[in-house]
Amino acid sequence: MTIPVPEDGLRGARLLSAVATLTIAVGLSALDTSIANTALPTIARDLNATPADSVWVVNAYQLALVVSLLPFASLGEIIGYRRVYVWGLAVFTVASLLCALSWSLPTLTAARIVQGFGASGVMSVNTALIRFIYPSNMLGRGVGNNALVVAVSTAIGPTVAAGILSVGHWQWLFAINVPLGLAAVILAIRVLPDTRRSSHRFDFGSAALNATTFGFLIFGIGEAAHRADTGVTVAALGIAAVSGAALIRRQLGLPAPMLPVDLYRRPIFALSSLTSLCSFSAQGLAFVSLPFYFQTNLGLTAVQTGLLLTPWPAMTGLAAPIAGPLSDRYPPAVLGGIGLAILAVGLALIALLPAHPGTMDIVWRMMICGAGFGFFQSPNLRAIMSSAPPERSGGASGIVATSRLVGQALGAALVALCFGISMRTGPSLALTLAAMFSAAGSLVSFSRLAAKPTVFRR
Repeated sequence: MTIPVPEDGLRGARLLSAVATLTIAVGLSALDTSIANTALPTIARDLNATPADSVWVVNAYQLALVVSLLPFASLGEIIGYRRVYVWGLAVFTVASLLCALSWSLPTLTAARIVQGFGASGVMSVNTALIRFIYPSNMLGRGVGNNALVVAVSTAIGPTVAAGILSVGHWQWLFAINVPLGLAAVILAIRVLPDTRRSSHRFDFGSAALNATTFGFLIFGIGEAAHRADTGVTVAALGIAAVSGAALIRRQLGLPAPMLPVDLYRRPIFALSSLTSLCSFSAQGLAFVSLPFYFQTNLGLTAVQTGLLLTPWPAMTGLAAPIAGPLSDRYPPAVLGGIGLAILAVGLALIALLPAHPGTMDIVWRMMICGAGFGFFQSPNLRAIMSSAPPERSGGASGIVATSRLVGQALGAALVALCFGISMRTGPSLALTLAAMFSAAGSLVSFSRLAAKPTVFRR
């Protein structure tokens, strides 16, 4: 069953059903990352793997995700976002079962690679589908709801993992995805709308260059974050730079480039993407450094650390649905700028915590950070999507996910640099850098007010 291209979004029960399948799939993707991180020590012990080797359970998923986001987004423009989404969700579900049936680190890593490609199929076109599911006057509400799902899933990930591990084996962390994934696939087939398709062909050369560029970029950043051999890190980043230059040169002559250089000619899109990169770099700096600060500097337990991190995503989940509808009425440049300014203040306040802070001293500062990030995220997503023409929604959607992954990886690498300077003051230095990234993102966001807007509804 295929629902034809909607004139201005879906209505009634079909709208609710379409939102439900997006909610399940996005929730599973966000939840899967956080529960895998939490369960990593248990998985390593059960599979007799070293901690360093077990990290590939996470890295394999992330690498598969980042190298395929833009190719899948481009494919969505050609064959339809609905088809890429359904197949991606189906692959993710089957791979989750393979993860649950894995008996060694190599088999689990291989299954995680397949799972990463499936998640990429979902994430690459998810934001594009929101544009066609929600009526144009509810686009801000749609991206706000999406941000809420991501925030809540991220927040409950460690709790879900701890609950499952307390009564069962780590395999159940992946097996739980199977029935939920099947339900989402059935819903997606029945209710997701078809979308207009582009006439250009899939560019395999660009896909290969894209995979090389982003694969070696994330690998190089990860090696730097883990203080690996300098030669390996420099070589990886060098390959990424050369292939990236070749990729950009190839894209300049294409009518619908995989790396959307055509969209970057639009000031609103370019500035919104830069704002997104700044914000997720700040988030990466904070989320990697804070656990070390809480446990090493303050002497807190892992459980206490998890509880103190929760107010951030919880407040993001509360703020995002509020900011979303507001972005339908007020300029995203202003809302996003205010949100990142609030985040910068919150991060600076955490960096300036007293030597022996109380629990509430930390909690209210984390709440400020979460509220600021949530207030920024929805308006910025709306700005990115509405500044691209409908036929290029796939490219815009791919950039949304790519900016997040690259920003988070950059943040993690900068944390390693800060710790290399000083283990004692490293967390505070990282948080100061995070505040600076957020403040810079706020300025970039406000600068969009001077750019000539080009808004596309459908």
